[in-house]
Amino acid sequence: MHVGGPIPAAARPPAALRVENCAFFLDVDGTLLEFSPRPDAVSADAALRELLERLRLRSGGALALVSGRSIATLDSMFAPLRLPAAGLHGFEHRNAAGVLTMQQPPVRHMLDDARRQMEQWVRTHPQLMLEDKGSALALHYRRVPKLESAVVDAVLAIAQRVRGSGLQVQRGHMVVELTPAGVSKASAVAAFMAEAPFAGRQPLFAGDDLTDEPAFEWVNEAGGMSVAVSTDRPTAARTHLDSVDEVRGWLAALLA
Repeated sequence: MHVGGPIPAAARPPAALRVENCAFFLDVDGTLLEFSPRPDAVSADAALRELLERLRLRSGGALALVSGRSIATLDSMFAPLRLPAAGLHGFEHRNAAGVLTMQQPPVRHMLDDARRQMEQWVRTHPQLMLEDKGSALALHYRRVPKLESAVVDAVLAIAQRVRGSGLQVQRGHMVVELTPAGVSKASAVAAFMAEAPFAGRQPLFAGDDLTDEPAFEWVNEAGGMSVAVSTDRPTAARTHLDSVDEVRGWLAALLA
């Protein structure tokens, strides 16, 4: 997968866009990296790590990963690169100085109860995969898409049974999650934009999923640039790229 090379003229970044003036917020799965049948099998290749490091240096450090994955998982995926990051859709926040903060966690015994119920679903349907993120739980149905409606209904029912737990339902690409309530990728971007080195820059957010929509809307209102990747659904994003490969080429073109 390239990080440079020709890309369609329509997909090139605006000539007036300058890396030095931007704050970059990048989703990971489906944006920087292709989806995998097993999310735990994904890692960043050397070319992507080099591209992100160049962007980080040129932007004065104003580059953060904003993901549904945990920050610990992101660190493992991108090692040895260690970037500012928002994990679990904004529940975790690590600033440019490396300071990690977290929002109010879900009620532990209710989270444990939800985990047991989701584990039962996986035992009944072994092609499902439960991703335990610590303070969030994701039920992936990528290998059995025909179960989408049943999985969604099951997770909604579990959320009802643990009402008051501090968990909320999040839909994603072939996944339904129970995530900490009261956070979103929009709140994650807003938190970064209130601190150095992001403050005062033009925010640029790239993402591919429903969970990225609040960030697109926030960035639009802030006069920034919202980039949707490989999506045919209605979206608030004002710029569209067709693939992970095109995202990499688009970012590399900014550095050229």
